[in-house]
Amino acid sequence: MNVIVDLTVSPFGVGLSVSKYIAACHKIFDEAGLKTNLHAYGTNIEGEWDDVFAAIRKCHDTLHEMGVPRLTSSIKVGTRTDKKQTMHDKIDSVRDKRAP
Repeated sequence: MNVIVDLTVSPFGVGLSVSKYIAACHKIFDEAGLKTNLHAYGTNIEGEWDDVFAAIRKCHDTLHEMGVPRLTSSIKVGTRTDKKQTMHDKIDSVRDKRAP
């Protein structure tokens, strides 16, 4: 089943800057062949359910191995059965409706 996830990973106990940890997660997502869209407060991830959640698990494992003592992740999950829809399809639909 194809899934679109909005993921926010929050490492605690590593100081104020967390960009190196987010970059490590993105490397995992890229290696898994997942489509991603980084935004200011998280990442959209698109792919097969098992692949996406395996990559999220690997992200947590990797960050703990990097010395992060505590992680909190917020996940929103969307699936459809009536049609195939990508992250970009959803954005394009809104943009088309906003066009003059």
